Amino acid sequence: MLEDCKNAQERWGGVHALIDRWLQQRKELLVSFMTLQQACDAELEGVNKTHVDSFSELLMDYISAGHFEVYPQLADEAKAFDDEAALALAAKLLERLEMSTEMTLEIDNDYATPIRCQQNLTRLPAWIDRLSKGLTERFALEDQLIAKLHAAHSPEQAKAPA
Repeated sequence: MLEDCKNAQERWGGVHALIDRWLQQRKELLVSFMTLQQACDAELEGVNKTHVDSFSELLMDYISAGHFEVYPQLADEAKAFDDEAALALAAKLLERLEMSTEMTLEIDNDYATPIRCQQNLTRLPAWIDRLSKGLTERFALEDQLIAKLHAAHSPEQAKAPA
């Protein structure tokens, strides 16, 4: 997943400061995710609320930035270019991203308090596995959305003959 993050940053870095910041948040999220995953693999009993909170905070920040900053910006760009195909793709992808967001909210809720964290600790490895798959899909969907808009609205595309 971290390698995919680097590839996306190389491909779209510089397109827009907002996307650059968001891709950096993604990288930080993945580092935190791998740290939590390694802690679970090493000694699950040693994982505490601080470990989970550190990851959860980055996850919630990343998801929020996508929903409230990046996605609307990309949709506005598509509207500005009157790009109906990009808007249709965005609607389809955002619907699928909503499932990933629901899963994120569930894990945040399951580990919201020290007591809940302790009660649900044995379930954490399963959550980590689910999140790994969910985040991989989420990042792929987000990359599709960025790629579609970038390709459609890049200066090179605008110069290409119709």
